[in-house]
Amino acid sequence: MKPLLALTVSAAAFITGCGYHVAGRADTLPNTVRTIAIPPFANSTVSYRLTERLPAAIGREFLTRTRYRVSSTADHADAVLTGNVVSVIAFPTLFDPASGRASGVQMQVLLSVTLKERASGKVIFTRPALDFRQRYEISIDQRAFFDESSAAFERLNQDVARTVVSAVLENF
Repeated sequence: MKPLLALTVSAAAFITGCGYHVAGRADTLPNTVRTIAIPPFANSTVSYRLTERLPAAIGREFLTRTRYRVSSTADHADAVLTGNVVSVIAFPTLFDPASGRASGVQMQVLLSVTLKERASGKVIFTRPALDFRQRYEISIDQRAFFDESSAAFERLNQDVARTVVSAVLENF
């Protein structure tokens, strides 16, 4: 029994000493970064909804999950997170057999993000092609029509914010 205990203790010491950590807990940003500016994102599409809400959603995610302060302007920030919504595509995925109308839509958003040190301009993190998808339903009954696209955009904002902050922190 003692050899098994010794093996378990050795394995535990090895795991904790080898850099193993739980995903989502790493922070690879330089120690000099304390404040991150998140200005409005650029928009290469005709969809305005994401560029209005994404910086705020990412800022909230940084504030709730990290020790960093967030600013909307780069004047007093140590690093600046810029983004560009490259494309927004929505296409039907389900059709009502009776009417032939679309009843389900898949939305796909492609964006690029870059985090740079403000003083030096050094790129800390960049992802030129982050792909996000969100699905939503369309009511077939016109009298009970409810446009779920706004809720889908909100879910997409939250997904993007969580993913971007995790990727920046873990440089993944």
